[in-house]
Amino acid sequence: MPKFKLKSHRGAAKRFKLTATGKVKRGHAYARHLLASKTTKVKRKLDKDTLVSKADEKSVKRMLIYG
Repeated sequence: MPKFKLKSHRGAAKRFKLTATGKVKRGHAYARHLLASKTTKVKRKLDKDTLVSKADEKSVKRMLIYG
């Protein structure tokens, strides 16, 4: 055991959250500006959170040490 707490990656901590079952949740890109050219349906879908892909989940969890 280390004698000190490990630091989580602060950039990742602001972007990702863990679900109760241990999966990693993320927001969508393309939802911050240039919204006038996007349809209401697209903007509504971009507003919902989604899960990180299996390929990236391991590296994101390593950055979020304590969840």
